[in-house]
Amino acid sequence: MEYRVLGRTGLKVSSFVLGTGTFGFWGNNTVKEAAPILEEALAGGINLIDTADIYSSGESEAILGEILKGRRQDVILATKGGNPMGSGQNQSGNSRYWIKRAVEDSLRRLQTDYIDLYQLHLPDLNTDIEETLGVLTDLVSEGKIRYIGTSNFQAWQVTEAQWTSERKNVARFVSEQSPYSILNRSIEFDLLAATAKYGMGVLVWSPLSGGLLTGKYRFGEAASSNSRAATFAGSLQSIVDPNREENRSKFEAIAKLQTLADEAGLTLPHLAMAFTQAHPSITSAIVGARTIEQFRETLKGSDIRLSTDILDAIDTIVPPGVTLDAMEKGWTPGWLQAEKRRILR
Repeated sequence: MEYRVLGRTGLKVSSFVLGTGTFGFWGNNTVKEAAPILEEALAGGINLIDTADIYSSGESEAILGEILKGRRQDVILATKGGNPMGSGQNQSGNSRYWIKRAVEDSLRRLQTDYIDLYQLHLPDLNTDIEETLGVLTDLVSEGKIRYIGTSNFQAWQVTEAQWTSERKNVARFVSEQSPYSILNRSIEFDLLAATAKYGMGVLVWSPLSGGLLTGKYRFGEAASSNSRAATFAGSLQSIVDPNREENRSKFEAIAKLQTLADEAGLTLPHLAMAFTQAHPSITSAIVGARTIEQFRETLKGSDIRLSTDILDAIDTIVPPGVTLDAMEKGWTPGWLQAEKRRILR
């Protein structure tokens, strides 16, 4: 396992991060089911664990808190907040009111006194970034958070936040978490330039493109009954929907990538994970699995590095900065809503 410095923090983190989105009713329902995956991660050299309050409505954090009892200091613990955690009008967003409460709730579920990296899960267009950075600064001063980061921010939002931190002398975001894979290279267009400019670390999620780059799905074929695409509604089911033209383009690319992997003597997942390790602005890739076997196989590729020739070949299949499917971006910015882009008559 390779270790890289997270931005300019001096904090050394593993190039693979354990994502715990499958801890809880989204996947592994109990401590007994989830614990072996965490043990495998630690044994494989992973030292950064990522979760979020919204994962299984808090169950992911709670399960993680139970597993880490007595060895909390052995890991760098990251979580995220800002997504809705109830039906109340103020149970979401990045306001001072909600962030302070969300952090306290996460601390309780995680059974810890501090969070190493607290990340805003989404931008909040209704809250001035100065307000958010103010409460995060207070929480850092109180010792409840050590570092702060963002997730799913755009390049201009990263820049605005850095300027605000400098102008108001408040805590600075040290990392950004974004989707990134061979099939979704949109962050190469401008976001990675912004994070590099401000010395931020970058953690990437969905490096296997929602499972597409495992090679287990076939275009136009029903997903197997135990796959995530068959189990979950919404976007995960859409990735194998033959009626979506975007899927046809993705599966054409995947076929070419599979050939490239075979010629290089690699599995497709190992090729995909190694791709995320090649960009100088990427710190770590977040990986998760529903079974210990899946996770163990992914970890086997943690030290694979791709040659220039292979990376050039990938560029011819999916060019830099290109995303084959807008759904891969993970969320739709609020400013694309009709009321934000039209003058209402």
